[in-house]
Amino acid sequence: MMLKRTICCTVCVCLIICALLARGIGETSLPGGLYTTTEDRTFIKWVDFHASYEAMSCALELDIQSYEQDVRINWIDLLAYAAAKNGGSFPSSAVSDVRSCAQALKDGKTMEELTQNLKYYDYYSEAYTAILGGFVGEYYTEVDCENGDRRIEKRYGLKAFLPIAYQYSFSHYDDFGASRSYGYNRAHQGNDLMAAVGTPVVCVETGIVEEMGWNRFGGWRIGIRSLDSKRYYYYAHLQKGHPFNNMLSIGQQVQGGEVIGYVGMTGYSSTEDVNGMNVPHLHFGLQLIFDESQKESETEIWIDVYHLVDLLRKNPSLVVKNEQTGEYEKKYKVYDSPGQR
Repeated sequence: MMLKRTICCTVCVCLIICALLARGIGETSLPGGLYTTTEDRTFIKWVDFHASYEAMSCALELDIQSYEQDVRINWIDLLAYAAAKNGGSFPSSAVSDVRSCAQALKDGKTMEELTQNLKYYDYYSEAYTAILGGFVGEYYTEVDCENGDRRIEKRYGLKAFLPIAYQYSFSHYDDFGASRSYGYNRAHQGNDLMAAVGTPVVCVETGIVEEMGWNRFGGWRIGIRSLDSKRYYYYAHLQKGHPFNNMLSIGQQVQGGEVIGYVGMTGYSSTEDVNGMNVPHLHFGLQLIFDESQKESETEIWIDVYHLVDLLRKNPSLVVKNEQTGEYEKKYKVYDSPGQR
C-alpha cells in the first residue's frame, strides 16, 4: 500500500511539472489579478515595466527600418512578445527574442501565429501600448533651406522627447521605489534627473496641461496628460521664482519638445516657493491611466522610467531663448499633422 501511494505521489508531481513546463517558464512567473472588473468594464490594474534600453532600442530600430516597406514592424508588438515570452523580465536574451519575432514577421508569420501559445501577450500588448503609444510615428518638422528660409518636412521615427533640453547635462540612476519619508513613508514613484538650476524642462509628448502649481511634496510641478488620456507625465521640483514657461496655462495643449519649465529644488514644504530639496533636480514621473478611477487614488499605476529616459536621449529638443519673452522655446517646431501650424 505504501509503495502504491509513493508511486501515485511521484506521478502527480511529474504531471504538475510537465504542465508547468508546457505553459512556459515565463507564463508561471506572473502574478494574478492583473485586471479590475466593474459593473460596466474591465481594465488593467497593475503594470510592472522592465523593458531594457537594449530591447527598446532594437525594437525601435526595426520599426523605423520597416517604414514604407511591404511588411511593417510595430516596436510595441516586438516588446510585448519578448515580455510575454520572459514573464515580464528582460534578460539579455530578450534582444534576440525581439529580432527573431521581427524576422518571423518578415518571413510571413503573423503576430497571432507567433503569440498563440503566449498566454499573457494580450495583457502586455495593452500595457505597453499605454506606455509607449505616443512615442513613435509620423511627424512634421521645420528644417532649414539653403536660402535661409524654413520648410516643413515629413518624417517617421521617435517623436517623444528627452525631458531635459539638448546640450544641457544631467545624470540619473534607477531610484524608482526608493524610500521617501517626508510627510509619510512611501516609495519614490519617478526618476530624479540631476541638473543645474534653470535647465529647460521639455514636454516629452504632446498633451494637455492638467496640473500646474504648488504641491508640498513636489514643489512647483506640472502634470500633462497625453492626448489619448493613457499617460500622465509629472514634472516636479521646478525652479524657485520662475518655475514655469509663462506661456502655459491649465487646459492648454502643449506640443512635444516645447519648454514647459525649469529645473529647480522646490518642495517638501507647505509654504509656496521654498527650496526644500538638497540638490537641484527634475523629478520625472509617468502614471498610466486605464480608467479615470485610477487618476488620484490608492490604485495609481506609476512605472519605472529609468530606461525610458535613456531611450529618449536619442531625441533631445534643441531650444533657444526668446529675447522678447525671456522664455526658452524649441528652435525647430514639430507638428503631429501638416495642418497644425
